[in-house]
Amino acid sequence: SSEVLEAIENIIQDVLKSLAQKKAPVLTVAVRSDWKNIEFKDSTGLQMVPHSTTKQIRSDCPRSAHRFALILKLLSMIYKMVQSNTYATKRDIYYSDTLLFGSQAVVDNIINDISCMLKIPRRSLHILSTTNGFVAGNLSYTEEDGTKVNCTCSATAVTVPSNVQGIKNLISHAKFMLIVEKDATFQRLLDDDFCNKLSPCIMITGKGVPDLNTRLLVRKLWDTFQIPIFTLMDADPHGVEIMCIYKYGSLSMSFEAHHLTVPSIKWLGLLPSDLERLNIRKDALIPFTKQDQNKLASIQKRPYIACQPTWKKELEIMAASKLKAEIQVLTSLSSDYLSRVYLPNKLQFGGWL
Repeated sequence: SSEVLEAIENIIQDVLKSLAQKKAPVLTVAVRSDWKNIEFKDSTGLQMVPHSTTKQIRSDCPRSAHRFALILKLLSMIYKMVQSNTYATKRDIYYSDTLLFGSQAVVDNIINDISCMLKIPRRSLHILSTTNGFVAGNLSYTEEDGTKVNCTCSATAVTVPSNVQGIKNLISHAKFMLIVEKDATFQRLLDDDFCNKLSPCIMITGKGVPDLNTRLLVRKLWDTFQIPIFTLMDADPHGVEIMCIYKYGSLSMSFEAHHLTVPSIKWLGLLPSDLERLNIRKDALIPFTKQDQNKLASIQKRPYIACQPTWKKELEIMAASKLKAEIQVLTSLSSDYLSRVYLPNKLQFGGWL
């Protein structure tokens, strides 16, 4: 915490120095949305280059003065929370002054800017993100406050903890981990008792695009158990994008890549080539939208696709067919095809990329 307080004090001192010299104070933040500032490394995924381009947020420019004020406001809130050892969620911060912030997205964005500017992870700023994700299967751990959590014995999933760094005494006999894109598929596998039937495993879902805590948990489980991690996604550009976030990270959070990504993650399904292999009826597939085409084209250009020739081939199959499929399409073969046939065969015979 002294490191956080010192980092904030240094910024405020620079502001005061500028004022003392009768200059308009300026804050410098890295441009997080520019691919030019990102390098791809096999070992960590997408990470920010050390000397990335920056932008200035000036206090004397009408376009940026409001943002400048919001950053100072948030720095002061963080400073107080760190000093008093209290925590707040991003939502709490937004609702503390909705008129000032305008929207939740503004708060989220500024928090990421501050985290990147101070080079301090969000958790250390005493800001909690709300958790959407669920975890189930062969896993137990103790939360920071001493609560014991057992994910093994329940037919319902456990919410991903809001303080992943604080969990300890992790115990698991799982042979692998399965990341499921959608909540509906996750619940279906839970109902089919998939976590115990084949061999003990851990299942996680971020319910779509994963939040920070879900990504932190996947990384923590990988660091702790070093077991294979597979992803089960829709065969569409959105599903591929979500899988890439777990594996290689995202553009906006690349400054925190080293403790968020797991580059060893494997693509288990639903593969575009599976659709042909399993003779899925054409009328069960969904035609691409313009948005799908653009998303796929942008993914195909990313630096990590070049080093994944088998992925590249799958994306080419998808681009050529201009058709996508949800995991639920497997129910057209039989109601429990996913848990009874598809996943066991894939896991047994190595049908992943």
